[in-house]
Amino acid sequence: MSFERKLEKSVIDEFITSNLWINCLEDDCKKQNLFLAIRNNSIGIYHKGGRLFGFEKNVFKTHLKYASVIDNSDKDYLTEIELSKKNLISDFTKNYTRIKENCNLYSGIEAVGVSEIYHKHSYLSDNRIVVLDIEISFESFEKSSGKAQDRIDILLYDLDNKTLKFVEAKHYSNKEIWSKTCPKVIEQIKKYETQIERNKKEIIIAYKNYINVINEIFELKLPIPEKVEDKVSLLIFGFDDDQKKGRLQKLILNNSAFKGFHLYCKQDKINPTTLFKSKSL
Repeated sequence: MSFERKLEKSVIDEFITSNLWINCLEDDCKKQNLFLAIRNNSIGIYHKGGRLFGFEKNVFKTHLKYASVIDNSDKDYLTEIELSKKNLISDFTKNYTRIKENCNLYSGIEAVGVSEIYHKHSYLSDNRIVVLDIEISFESFEKSSGKAQDRIDILLYDLDNKTLKFVEAKHYSNKEIWSKTCPKVIEQIKKYETQIERNKKEIIIAYKNYINVINEIFELKLPIPEKVEDKVSLLIFGFDDDQKKGRLQKLILNNSAFKGFHLYCKQDKINPTTLFKSKSL
């Protein structure tokens, strides 16, 4: 498996001198309104659970549904005649706010829940345990499953102990966590932990490169990781007190299938420090 997180110097230079970065993205990243993630010689920029922009081959890209914005329209409602005289936007920087607004409309409930964590606790925050990466994809070793990639939702980083920890996030409504026997999410966690076991050295090297790039872009001094936790934490969120005392308690907290797995159940306002320290049932 080839798992990389790095940028060539020429890509970094092209990115940080772009108009979109200088005039829009940089300030929003520093305010944690956006989350910047390094890929293999490309960058993903996330907002409210959506991938707002990608930077690949020295070019910014956004999804068509985010960029489907009428240029210079001061009305919420248009007649056919008015619409025929309008054009779609042609400039990311000029229409940045509208694109960001559209991005906010399309994310699923789990992606939005994860975004609430990285918008408050990114590597640009003052926390000692931070969100370092999201939507981490590994090449699947089970080709027969039909899935090319295994994707884990969150990577936390303990800056003091220089340790990485992966987290899978599930909303309370997700059917993959529910079963009277063994829920589907258990097999997911097992696969992810196997990925870590098989690729631990490669993961640490990749995130050394990742942090070197982050430090250069944002002029930070984040420490280089030395370890990665073997266990993947399962975060379950989005329930109320009655649900916690009822179905959650009966089918998850009391379900022996979850024993031995790191589990953290929290309604909202998730603390990454507590999440990082979650232990087995």
